[in-house]
Amino acid sequence: MMGVIFFILFTLAEISLVVLTFTKFREKAAWRRNRTIIRAAEVVFLLGMILIPTVNMKWRFFGALIVLAVRLLIAGIVWLVMRKKSNGLRKKPVTVFNYVLSMVLIAFSLVPAFIFTNYNGLPTTGEYKVKEASAILVDNNRVDEFESNGSYREVPAHFYYPENAEGDYPLVIFSHGAFGYYQSNFSTYAELASNGYIVVALDHPHHAFFTTDTDGKTVTVDTDFIEDAIKINEDTSDEEVYTISQSWLKLRIDDENYVLDTIKAAKENKSLDETWHTDDQTIILNVLGHTATDKTGLMGHSLGGATAVALGRERSDIDAVIDLDGTMLGEIKGVENGKNVYYSEPYPIPVLDFTKETDYNDREQYKSEKGYSYVNEYVTDNAKVSKTVVFKEVEHMDFTDLPLISPFLASMLGSGDVNHEETLGTINSIVLNWFDYYLKNEGTLDIKAQY
Repeated sequence: MMGVIFFILFTLAEISLVVLTFTKFREKAAWRRNRTIIRAAEVVFLLGMILIPTVNMKWRFFGALIVLAVRLLIAGIVWLVMRKKSNGLRKKPVTVFNYVLSMVLIAFSLVPAFIFTNYNGLPTTGEYKVKEASAILVDNNRVDEFESNGSYREVPAHFYYPENAEGDYPLVIFSHGAFGYYQSNFSTYAELASNGYIVVALDHPHHAFFTTDTDGKTVTVDTDFIEDAIKINEDTSDEEVYTISQSWLKLRIDDENYVLDTIKAAKENKSLDETWHTDDQTIILNVLGHTATDKTGLMGHSLGGATAVALGRERSDIDAVIDLDGTMLGEIKGVENGKNVYYSEPYPIPVLDFTKETDYNDREQYKSEKGYSYVNEYVTDNAKVSKTVVFKEVEHMDFTDLPLISPFLASMLGSGDVNHEETLGTINSIVLNWFDYYLKNEGTLDIKAQY
């Protein structure tokens, strides 16, 4: 919204220059002076808005500020050099062309403001103020299969924790979805941390939309991964889906295993070894000192949810799992005679499955067409402890913060016509209730089957 407002204001400023040129100041010298004044006003206005302490929009308008500043610099230099030269009258076609070019440049520079909002999370309900710290963990036992230089696998880990921690707090590991980002569920991390949890949100390099490595290089999503993700959502056989998805899960499970083991080792040794790359070493050590690694939960969105469920079966030190609208691909053991084969052993720990109403209603049709249950339905029906929560009128991205971060991108990727703040607030309260009950042994479960 702010981007549109600024674009309108800058448009009016540029139109005023055109009008002044056509009506009163057609001399080139006057035009150059007026252009410099208007450019300066645009820069001062945008800079003033950015510097307001309560306005958290700096990154969204930084590119626009640079463009406006460069235009002011050029206009100012030309005016100073040519200020005593009249050079005749300004031609109307040239003036119009200059206006059009200016608006194209401004519009392009405001793209981040058009696409993203000034979202900074939802209000939290806990007593603690939430702080953040980050590290990149380098797994010296794994070569990164996406890199051609033989470099080791790096896993960025982002800590959300209670400020002024005094006790021990359960640990929750979060895994983002395909092409996701570690901040995909920022409000969920903050809600948990404010209520006394240590949340570690991971980036899975080459599966994440983008992340940063230890050299400061931006690592973007792998194109082959994108193609495979698109492929399995089309008319693909169960065999192909199984083969492709198992390789994804292995990479992510290895990432999470490594992070969990490294966190446990650092807590036990009360030190960070050479695998930790961070500017927050003292902070992270203090946070780990308050981390109750014997009370651990896993959660994730989409493919991240599938990862959480798969790892929850593998490890004996996981106490509860939450899957945010992810197909539980790790619960598929293989494909025989064209049919998926699931684990016969019940899922061993409490598992909470979030799903959208449209998918839930399709489960009977799935069973009718395939001859067996959808994997999430099979797992929750046979788990030792499980709960399925159905949300009406939502789409896949409504289980993340994206609709509040960027309504434009969320609508492209799948977002329903709902009150996104209310929906996300409800999701976060359910997540907190589930982990409070199974990680802290507090309260009672108050989770409906449908919202």
